Parts: sequence; C-alpha cells; structure tokens
Amino acid sequence: QVQVVESGGGLVQPGGSLRLSCAASGIIFSMHDMRWFRQAPGKQRELVATISPAGSTSYADSVKGRFIISRDDAKKAAYLQMNSLKPEDTAVYYCNADRLGPVKANYWGLGTQVTVSS
Repeated sequence: QVQVVESGGGLVQPGGSLRLSCAASGIIFSMHDMRWFRQAPGKQRELVATISPAGSTSYADSVKGRFIISRDDAKKAAYLQMNSLKPEDTAVYYCNADRLGPVKANYWGLGTQVTVSS
C-alpha cells in the first residue's frame, strides 16, 4: 500500500522558520520526483518546489531564496526547509511523489497546515 505522510506544520511568526517532512512507503522512491505543493483558501494549488532523483531542484518564484527542498533516499523522505516566512506562505502544504518514465503515477499526502501570523 502506498503512503505519503507529511509532518512538521504549525503556527509561526513572520520571519520564522519551519521544516516540513514527507515520508513515503510502498514505492520505489528513486523512481520519483518529490514535490511540495501548497493551497490557501480560495486560491489555486501552487507548485512550491521539486527535487529529482539526481538532486536537481526547482522553486516557485515566490519562495526562491527562502525555501530549500531536499531528499534522503535511504529514508524514503523529502523535506522542505522554510525560512523568512511571510503571512502569504500560509497554506496547507502537500507532498507529492511523481513517478518518472512512460508509465506515470502520482501519490499525494493529506497535507499539513502552515500558518504564518503575528
């Protein structure tokens, strides 16, 4: 059974930091891009960051220079280090495992709430 589980969300003041974790099971982890998405109420889901099995990364312009995505294949885990947080970062953050190659598959966690407020 495939499972993708996020953790690490919470309430933080503007300028603070949080580290989100994503634990995957039931997949060949090295065959998947790992991605973080977020969605705020009334807004579209936004791709925040991506990391490939080779370690290449990409970020949304809104978080570039503040967030860092990483992965640990031995632990089948991905992480999102969020620094210099702003109120507009408030959202539910979702981890996604995106299978590479011609036969596509996609697995989602249930999300973790991040609230940035003073």
